Amino acid sequence: MSDDKKFTVEGKLADNERLKRESNLLRGTITTDLKDDVTGGFTADNFQLIRFHGMYQQDDRDIRAERMKQKLEPLHNVMLRARLPGGIIQPDQWLVIDKFAADYTMYGSIRLTTRQTFQFHGVLKPNIKQMHQTLNKAGIDSIATAGDVNRNVLCTSNPVESELHQEAYEWATKISEHLLPKTKAYAEIWLDGEKVDSTQEDEPILGTNYLPRKFKTTVVVPPHNDVDVHANDLNFVAIAENGKLIGFNVLVGGGLAMTHGDKSTFPRKADDFGFIPLDKTLDVAAAVLTTQRDWGNRVNRKNAKTKYTLERVGVDNFKAEVEKRSETTFEDSRPYEFTTRGDRYGWVEGIDGKHHLTLFIENGRILDYPGKTLKTGCAEIAKIHTGDFRMTANQNLIVAGVPSELKQQIEDLAVAHGLMEASVSNQRKDSMACVSLPTCPLAMAEAERYLPEAVSEIEAMLTKHKMQDESIIYRITGCPNGCGRAMLAEVGLVGKGPGKYNLHIGGNREGTRIPRMYKENITDTEIMSHLDDLIGRWSNEREEKESFGDYVIRAGIIAPVVDSARDFYD
Repeated sequence: MSDDKKFTVEGKLADNERLKRESNLLRGTITTDLKDDVTGGFTADNFQLIRFHGMYQQDDRDIRAERMKQKLEPLHNVMLRARLPGGIIQPDQWLVIDKFAADYTMYGSIRLTTRQTFQFHGVLKPNIKQMHQTLNKAGIDSIATAGDVNRNVLCTSNPVESELHQEAYEWATKISEHLLPKTKAYAEIWLDGEKVDSTQEDEPILGTNYLPRKFKTTVVVPPHNDVDVHANDLNFVAIAENGKLIGFNVLVGGGLAMTHGDKSTFPRKADDFGFIPLDKTLDVAAAVLTTQRDWGNRVNRKNAKTKYTLERVGVDNFKAEVEKRSETTFEDSRPYEFTTRGDRYGWVEGIDGKHHLTLFIENGRILDYPGKTLKTGCAEIAKIHTGDFRMTANQNLIVAGVPSELKQQIEDLAVAHGLMEASVSNQRKDSMACVSLPTCPLAMAEAERYLPEAVSEIEAMLTKHKMQDESIIYRITGCPNGCGRAMLAEVGLVGKGPGKYNLHIGGNREGTRIPRMYKENITDTEIMSHLDDLIGRWSNEREEKESFGDYVIRAGIIAPVVDSARDFYD
């Protein structure tokens, strides 16, 4: 029996497998749906297929009930996620997306995401094609930022701070291009590209049925774990000698999504397969992805991600197959350490004497608010900026490559528009949420809209307990799918229902430990009461410089998650 057959899950395939097989390499009948003005949405298989083109169909859930009363369908629209490996965008490109957001989206905002790119929310069907063509003219696409493919490749921010960072960014771009779908469907449908005979097309890496489930890849430069490696299927940890990149440690099988009530699902840390030299990077990337392509669970999508494949077939078997397919042998992992994972705010000077300004953007939502004209400020900076912008995996924005003569002018603009505020606490900077309501169809509870209020309450607790200079890695996700990366926080809230969350505690600041559920299905008021008590105990009982997550483990308040497949629910 071949290994592929040996490790294949038998049974009736999930319907998504039929959908992909019959999609004519992701074309479906999307072009027909675009011409249908009876509905604002996409029908049948196309609802899923547009994800492979970087879009999700959504509606405004705040007004859904009212529209139903009026016998109207939900206000269908799409969210688009751009493909920007390493999160880099040029000032002229920024001005293009700024104008499109203002003119053609329901909310007028640009949303920076935990996938180190931007999203448009609220684009109506008549404007979708124009959106893609506008982005294409600016040199941007949304190919494979959603769906069962390798998604936007993340990279440690500030890649020109050193030669090492620059090399890491270049590898992130190479990996992204290498693992992209080869079908011409995107160009045909959205850019009016020449139609080709799909029977003459090939998908040598992804396969004509693509992957069993979504796949996420990162390139990270220690000691900064700013991409949260354990949230991703495949991670390349940069190893340097004398400041030069010599190869990567390869981490496989991380992921945070789970399903409420289904204990066969759980968050999982990635396994370290070992070290590879640079010239094997693309081969190993393809080998990991194709092994998951062939061995992943196509019967049950809830158990289809790489993390479950490793648990089912065994890490050693998966690793051996990757070595076979890539024609390489993993060496022992080279030593490295993660010490931080948040962004470094303010100015940093790069190796070429230019400067990089990291701006804190709460929730990543760039919009003009009373007294804080963030969107206008970013556009004004873009008009004079001669470097580039870099989006971070923590929803923030870096104005990179600023020459000395423009530094003060850019800082003045940032201050004037509320993009630089000295009063922002460490706690607010260390907090994050997914989008959730009103746009995400999976959302069970508030996240983005609740975060500012929640952080204010925690700030007050820290002050009350004389811990105002400290902070807790605090994250909220509106459902258990993991977009807010709450399962790598010291305190993580996972939406369970309107105003209800599961409260998890016990992660660490470095992002290398999964938190355990402390209280289930409780209200935001109850959560704050528990946190007030725990922060008080932390203040009174902590050891020198002990973080909150480490304290609750040491004090026996919660047991550490050691092997999540076996003890996450204990």
